[in-house]
Amino acid sequence: MKYALVLLLLLFGNCMVEQKNEGKQFTYLALGDSYTIGESVKEEERYPVMLAKELNQAKIPINNPDIIARTGWTTDELLSAIEKKNPPNTYDLVSLLIGVNNQYRGYSVDTYHKEFEILLKIAIEKAQGNKNRVFVLSIPDYGVTPFAQNSDTAKIAHEIDIFNNINREISQLYGVKYFDITPISRKAKDNAQLIAKDGLHPSGLMYKEWVTLILNDVRAMF
Repeated sequence: MKYALVLLLLLFGNCMVEQKNEGKQFTYLALGDSYTIGESVKEEERYPVMLAKELNQAKIPINNPDIIARTGWTTDELLSAIEKKNPPNTYDLVSLLIGVNNQYRGYSVDTYHKEFEILLKIAIEKAQGNKNRVFVLSIPDYGVTPFAQNSDTAKIAHEIDIFNNINREISQLYGVKYFDITPISRKAKDNAQLIAKDGLHPSGLMYKEWVTLILNDVRAMF
């Protein structure tokens, strides 16, 4: 009896999602750097693309994501790109992942704090002013990759944590959903399959783990 009730609730919930989203085609804007554009992986292995595919399979019809991201971008470069492209303020979902290149180039945490907050405000604006349709991903730790094998990996990890404390606190301040994917990135230290062939960026397998982590919460946004 208990099993039958649970099954009925699941089926009813799925029907409600389908009715709620019937006839609606959602849009998604992904903002970031190499981790968002998916450097060294196939297009279908980018985390925003995989996320959109999973949402569609969950009866949440969403377009292929519009991506404003490029390998090497810092917060100021992402700000400039958004200003140049001037995407509309009509998106149903917006994601933000930025900061690793600020750390890598030795930019100040004060600058990061200021510019990340501006970027998050823009992300909310692009999501029709709805903070509940915006999410932030933490910065991965590239210190575990072959690229950084001759670097001070403890220093990299410490600084990544500092930058992530900043983006987490700002996300919480604005009531935006925050996903900590950094522990997943650090699993690459013992699992080379989580690293792309370039020896630096995540593989499609790691991006899949990110999507698995965030999927249920993103579904709930709709």
